[in-house]
Amino acid sequence: MFGNKKGKQKRLAQMAEAIEQHPDGISQSQLARKLRVPRCTVKRDLPTLEQNGILLSEDARGWLALFRRK
Repeated sequence: MFGNKKGKQKRLAQMAEAIEQHPDGISQSQLARKLRVPRCTVKRDLPTLEQNGILLSEDARGWLALFRRK
């Protein structure tokens, strides 16, 4: 689902799971700390999540959550 590199596949799956566990949102910095990667890695990986069907929403604070229709 997330390409060929095992490390990236695993990280993207962990990222999606972490975002799902925070329905009220999680910041990119918090997500990076949780995954033990630089924030720039999180920022770079977010478009890949969406390209693979994991739609995200971002609130006014910049916190990420899974997109849900209201």
